[in-house]
Amino acid sequence: MTGPTPTKPAPLSGIRVFDMTRVLAGPTCTQILGDLGAEIIKIERPGRGDDSRGLGPPYLKDTEGKDSRESAYFLAANRNKRSLTLNLTSPEGQSIARRLIADSDVVVENFRAGTLARYGLGAEDMCKANPRLIYCSVTGFGQTGPYASRGGYDYLVQAMGGIMSVTGEPDGPPTKVGVGVSDIITGMYAAISIQAALRHRDATNEGQHIDMALLDAQVSWLSYVGENYLVSNEVPERLGSHHPNIVPYQVFEAQDGLMVLAVGNDAQFKRFCTFAGIAEIAEDERFTTNGGRVTNRETITSILADIIKTKPINHWVDGLIGVNVPCSPINTIDQVFANPQVEAREMKIEMEHPLASNGKVDLIGSPIKLSASPVSYRHPPPMLGQHTDEILTKLLGLSEEQLKKLHDDGLIS
Repeated sequence: MTGPTPTKPAPLSGIRVFDMTRVLAGPTCTQILGDLGAEIIKIERPGRGDDSRGLGPPYLKDTEGKDSRESAYFLAANRNKRSLTLNLTSPEGQSIARRLIADSDVVVENFRAGTLARYGLGAEDMCKANPRLIYCSVTGFGQTGPYASRGGYDYLVQAMGGIMSVTGEPDGPPTKVGVGVSDIITGMYAAISIQAALRHRDATNEGQHIDMALLDAQVSWLSYVGENYLVSNEVPERLGSHHPNIVPYQVFEAQDGLMVLAVGNDAQFKRFCTFAGIAEIAEDERFTTNGGRVTNRETITSILADIIKTKPINHWVDGLIGVNVPCSPINTIDQVFANPQVEAREMKIEMEHPLASNGKVDLIGSPIKLSASPVSYRHPPPMLGQHTDEILTKLLGLSEEQLKKLHDDGLIS
């Protein structure tokens, strides 16, 4: 699928974003904004580009079947952007950046706190020059506090932010989440914050500085697990696939493999027991309420485990869906993209790409479904510097001679 073709202006159409981000958190933010219609000018280092271009294999196969420079990691977070290479450490490169920022609505950057200020490109200088500017800084630990000067990485923040301490089996070591969740949720929060700031600007004509930190976002993501501690003063422990507040809500072993049973309320538990042929269990006062099942977790889990392993996964999944009890196999990634619901929701899309062996690249689609102003897929993840000359010519009016000098001086590539 190629994704939706816009018939009406996208929600962020007309918004220009000067994107000085790399790897995952910042690029996740700007890809969301790009899907919603914003124009994203992605700034990359001449010759090297975004660090994530090298985070492979796998890489996109080119027309000769060889690995290109386009890593799957980079492809995942850089749709709907145009790539401009620019040396921000040089005075001339900084001057070009300032001129482009002056005509932008939003800046997103994820340099270490204080770095861009040394180049004259920090929030204070840029917001003073353009009072309507939304300037979003994405860092590991924020612009304030004792850790502000430290570099932040997803894995580090998963450890520091507590999520690893509650992930994994009770008798095993702490485990990181299988994707870079600290980066991704920070990017999502940043995108939400930018849209709120644009709404504020519409009302007041006032821009502002957004200070987004991976650690803050990760702590917020502790959600009910963190709140459990704040209310009880008891430190949560790893429960494996179990849920701290809901039972049964976990992985069980069926006759032919593992599956998830997610009973969310007492009525569902009663229907499960009826289907499983153990209706009397639902009438046992120890198990009639979720609170009782949490208190007697080991007992009820043992009873259900013995019953579930007598039948294959399909027996449970098909039967329980029929009585409105949530149950699912544990899909591998290939099974996810072959799932009819995932296909129907267009969560895999196809875009043209000049380096791809068949001229097209498969990408993960946006989950945002807007009825009146849908997301659009306009630009595939760009090749390094693909749009440099185009952007500098159209937006700054540079001549071919000026562009040649910039190329020759290594300020662009």
